[in-house]
Amino acid sequence: MNLRSAATLVWSAGPAQLAGFLLVLIGSAGLPVVSAVLLRDTLDAIAAGRTALGPIVGVALAGVAAWAATPVRAYLVLELDRRAGIVARDRLYEAVGAQPGLSRLEDPGYLNRLSVAATSGVRAPVDIVVGTADVVQAGLLAAGFVMTLTAVSPVLSAVVLAASAPAVAGQLAMSRRRIRLLTETAGAARREMFFESLLTEAQAAVELRLFGLTGFFRGRMLAERRRADGHRRQVDRRDLVVQTGLGVLAALIGGAGLIWAAAQPGLSAGDVALTVAAIAAVQSGLAGCVSAAARLHTELGAYRHWRSVVDEPRPPSAGNHACPPLRQALEVRDLWFRYTPDGPWVLRGVDLRIEAGTSTGVVGANGAGKSTLVKLLCGMYEPTRGSITWDGVDLRAYDVDTVRRRMGAVFQTFMSYDLTAAENIGIGDLPALGDRVRVEQAARLADVDPAIRRLPDGYDTLLSRLYDDEGGAGAYLSGGQWQRIAVARALMRSTADVLVLDEPSSGLDPEAEGRLNARIHGLRDGRTSVLISHRLSALRDADQIVVLEAGEIVERGRHAELDAAGGRYATLFRTQAAGYLPA
Repeated sequence: MNLRSAATLVWSAGPAQLAGFLLVLIGSAGLPVVSAVLLRDTLDAIAAGRTALGPIVGVALAGVAAWAATPVRAYLVLELDRRAGIVARDRLYEAVGAQPGLSRLEDPGYLNRLSVAATSGVRAPVDIVVGTADVVQAGLLAAGFVMTLTAVSPVLSAVVLAASAPAVAGQLAMSRRRIRLLTETAGAARREMFFESLLTEAQAAVELRLFGLTGFFRGRMLAERRRADGHRRQVDRRDLVVQTGLGVLAALIGGAGLIWAAAQPGLSAGDVALTVAAIAAVQSGLAGCVSAAARLHTELGAYRHWRSVVDEPRPPSAGNHACPPLRQALEVRDLWFRYTPDGPWVLRGVDLRIEAGTSTGVVGANGAGKSTLVKLLCGMYEPTRGSITWDGVDLRAYDVDTVRRRMGAVFQTFMSYDLTAAENIGIGDLPALGDRVRVEQAARLADVDPAIRRLPDGYDTLLSRLYDDEGGAGAYLSGGQWQRIAVARALMRSTADVLVLDEPSSGLDPEAEGRLNARIHGLRDGRTSVLISHRLSALRDADQIVVLEAGEIVERGRHAELDAAGGRYATLFRTQAAGYLPA
C-alpha cells in the first residue's frame, strides 16, 4: 500500500524522469554478469592462444555502459528528489493547514510525527522508489551470478546462498531499530531546534544578552543533541557489531570458495576467475539486496509518518455548508472549554448573545478566559461542551474557512511577516493583495500610513533585516507600528460581518492609542464587533460589556449600568482611572 502510494506520487511528480531511471536500471542490471562472462572468455582465449579481440571489446563496451549509467542514474534520482520533494512538502503542509483549529498543533505526539514527516518523510517517496529499484537490481545481479555459479558448482552456490541468511536477519533488525530511533529522537530534535532558534533570533537576543542566557540555552541545545546522539550511538554500535560479523563471514566464504576452485583440476583459468567473481558478486548482490531492503523498510516507516499527517481526516464535526452573512446574532450557549481532557476548565458555562450590528466589550483579569473565548468565536477550537451559533445555527455546521472569511481580527499575539509593508497589510484579504488603494486605505484607518511612507521604499519596503533577496533596503518597525500594521491587516476585510479586536492598542503610546480608538469606534459603528481591552476607556461606548472572572461571566451591561452597580467592573474602572488623577 505505502509502496504503491509512494510510486504514484513520484510518477505524478516526474513521469519522464522516473521512466528514464527505470530504463537505466534495466539496462545496467545485467552488465556485471555480461562483463564477468566476457572476462572468462578473454582469459580462456588467451590461455588457448586464440585471438581475444571480440571479448575484450565486449568488456570495454560493458565498462563504458556501466560508467555512463552511474552519473545518468544519479542525475535522474536528484531530479526526481527535487520534483517529488515539492509535491510531498506541498501535500504535507496543505494537510497541516487543513486542520480547522489549533489543537493538533498543541499535541506533542502530532508534532513529533510532523517533525519526522517534514524531514525524512518528504524525501521518503523517492527513497522508496530508488530503494525498491536497488533491491530489484541487486536481486537480479545476485540471481544472475547464482545461475553462473550453479553451472560451475551447485553445492558451492547453495553454501553461498545459505550463508546470506544471517545478513537478512541482521539487516532487518537494524532497520527496525532505525525506525524506532526516528520516533525516539523526534522530541529531542524539536527541542534542539527551538533552543537553536533562540540563539539566532534577534528578538530573543535582547533578553539572552541582557540576562546572560546565551550559555544557558546553548547548554540546553547541546544537552538535547547529546540525548539524541546517545540513542543514535547505541544503534550505531549494534550496527557495527552486525556489519563486522557479516563482513568476516563473507570473507571466510570467499576464501573457502577460492581454495575450492583452485583445487578443482577440471576448471580452466577463466572458470576459476569466473567462480571467484561469482562468489564475490553473489555475496555483494545479496548484501546489497538485503541492505537496500533494510533501507527501504526504514523509508517506509518515515513515509508512514508522512501519510499519517497527510491522510489524517478533518474532524467529523467540521461542516460543509458555506456560512451566510450574519443577520441576527452570534450566540454562545452554555459554553465550557478546556485545552486538554484532564486540564482545568478555562471557560465555565458562558452564555453570551452578540446582536448583529452591535459592539460587545470583554474585560477581566489575565487568565480569565478572554482570548480563549475569542479563539472559540473564530473557530480555532471547538467547545468541550455547549455551542456557538450563527443566526441560530451551530458554527460546526458550516465550513470553518467560510466562517473565518466572515471575520476580521487582531489578536493579542499578532504576527509580523518578513514581507513588504503592502503585503503585510494586503494578506488580510488575499483577493485584494494587489489592490494598493485598499491597502493604503486600511493603513490610514489604522493610523500607520505616515510611518510606512517614511520607509525607504514606502509600501514596497521589505519589513525585515534578515532577507535582502530583492536587493532593496529592508527596514523594521517598532512594536507599536507593527501592531498598527496588524490592525490594518484586519481592516482589509472591510465587508467582514464580525470584527474581533483583542488588545488592539496595547503597545501604543497614549496619543496613538487615542487616535486608533477613535478610528476603531467609527469602524465599529453599525458592525458586529467584539473588543477585548485592559484599558476600559476604550469600551465605554460598547453596547454591552461582559466581565469574565475564572472563566465565568460575572457581570454584564453598559458602562453606566456597571459603574453604578459598584461591582467588579466598577472596581476595575475606578482603579484604572485613579492612576490618571493626582494623588
